[in-house]
Amino acid sequence: MVKSAEFISSSSHYNQCPKPDRPEYAFIGRSNVGKSSLINLLTNRKKLAKTSSTPGKTQLINHFEINKQWYLVDLPGYGYAKVSKQLRGTFHKLITDYVLHRKNLMCLVVLLDSRLEPQKSDLDFMEFCGQNGIPFVMCFTKIDKLTSRQLEINLANYRSQMLEIWEDLPQIFSSSATAKIGQEELLNFIEETNGLFQK
Repeated sequence: MVKSAEFISSSSHYNQCPKPDRPEYAFIGRSNVGKSSLINLLTNRKKLAKTSSTPGKTQLINHFEINKQWYLVDLPGYGYAKVSKQLRGTFHKLITDYVLHRKNLMCLVVLLDSRLEPQKSDLDFMEFCGQNGIPFVMCFTKIDKLTSRQLEINLANYRSQMLEIWEDLPQIFSSSATAKIGQEELLNFIEETNGLFQK
């Protein structure tokens, strides 16, 4: 249950992030996958995270303090953001430095557009996480845009493609900011995981 949600800071380097003294969950995915919308759904705030129809709008590490107990983080999107090649390189370094060095990062929530077939940038990023021992879960977004049958087929495709290189798959969530689906499941997962945090 989210009682309070407050924007804390935007950082252009992981060293500038708030003190790593509480559990942290970062949301990441291709540009325009719906990160900000999902953050707003989880926190019951319409405009906590800025949403935009322009891919690549989030360009910094944005920290939100939840219930004064844990952090929720909005990371820049990867993939097809309409930004210069140089800036894309900067985003890449920003993201990799953050996920590799942020000590209090309990889990990455990798957002995937449920309407699309498995995308190379998503698969590559999850493989990078696996190789570096970074804990993550998968969360399929925009499921209200599909029939339950289509969703089933798309998720099955994803699973079978990932199992070609993965022995086990991470936990999988489904969400829709529009239809308000997935909020409870994700918050329950975070609450349970918070119990594992050690300063």
